[in-house]
Amino acid sequence: MDKQRRNTKKHSFRQPDLKELRSLSSYVLEPSEFKARHGKLLSILSTKVDEGLMSVLVQFYDPLYRCFTFLDFQLLPTLEEYAYHVGIHILDCFPFSGLEKILSSQEIADMLHVDVSDIVANMTTKGGIQGLPSDFVIAKATLFGKAMRKEAFEAIFVLLIYGLVLFPNIDNFVDVNAIRIFSSLNPVPTLLGDTYFSLHMRNAKGGGSIVCCLPLLYKWFISHLPQTLAFKENNECPRWSMRLMSLTNDDITWYNRIYDGVQIIDSCCEFSNVPLLGLFSQEGKDPQNMKDKMVRAWRKVHRKGRNELGAKNCVALEPYTSWLKDKDAMIEFLEHQVIDEPDDVVTFLLPHSSRFWKRKYDQLAKEKADMEAAYEREVKRLCITYLPISKALDDCF
Repeated sequence: MDKQRRNTKKHSFRQPDLKELRSLSSYVLEPSEFKARHGKLLSILSTKVDEGLMSVLVQFYDPLYRCFTFLDFQLLPTLEEYAYHVGIHILDCFPFSGLEKILSSQEIADMLHVDVSDIVANMTTKGGIQGLPSDFVIAKATLFGKAMRKEAFEAIFVLLIYGLVLFPNIDNFVDVNAIRIFSSLNPVPTLLGDTYFSLHMRNAKGGGSIVCCLPLLYKWFISHLPQTLAFKENNECPRWSMRLMSLTNDDITWYNRIYDGVQIIDSCCEFSNVPLLGLFSQEGKDPQNMKDKMVRAWRKVHRKGRNELGAKNCVALEPYTSWLKDKDAMIEFLEHQVIDEPDDVVTFLLPHSSRFWKRKYDQLAKEKADMEAAYEREVKRLCITYLPISKALDDCF
């Protein structure tokens, strides 16, 4: 797989100035209690993102498979990983869908422990969406922090983190969508959805501004890198492109024991493989009513643990790595033809018979079956090798 031939895209990142928010964190006198109530928001707020690393990472995003594809492996952030890094559980209730009612000024005031007149006076519209200017919200947080009104301060401080860090949209503005997500207490699915949507749309358009919680994506990716790569200090700008392209599946941290007791969300209603990747709707363009179906699907969340999923195995088997090479070669060939060759040449090169696609389908089906069989054999071998015989039999057969 010749990664040198990748077409690079120009990306920028929405990076709000967090100096004032970090200053407000000094009013959090009991960080462990704050973490128990609100998750790892202080950690996310203090994360220093290496923008050079992230600029290179997004070049590896594969819009077709909706994941990051490297030399002989693929990575993708999951709901469970995002839940861990943000420190907030995924609730068995609807994530934010945009169908929720807009909170009234009184409801927002009650939530933030301020007078309703303050909300009415400061609610404004930017970019076609309502919200509160961040300077107003920061001033209120500072006032409550100095007065040591912990509950009121934390409510406003956490909302600021939601509006400016977790769900950035318009600079210096906490919009009503961030307020609605804050009130739902279930931000993780939306955080992951924002990440995929922004990455996918920017790559599909050939580049642009990535608008999502960049510190969270950074923390997720760093958690999979070898420490010698992730935390290497260098006075010169690191050549991240060469360093990431040289990574193989043997370098990656595939599994952390912190997830031992975690049950994986396997599906929601009839939709398998949450977080429903590849499904989205445009306003006014949803003929199959997919948005409502996705919202209703969260009524039936199906989780699986070790008993259902079996023993863990982090070995990349040869059928998978071969498929990666073939897949990448095919995509590069087709991209080359579509971009570089005239239409009549492309038409000549494309197959004219459905028998071609039947053969390709049969080949892929066989490769999948071979991969699954090889995976099961490897799992059994590892169980027998590393576990006592009686336990290996229980876990593997």
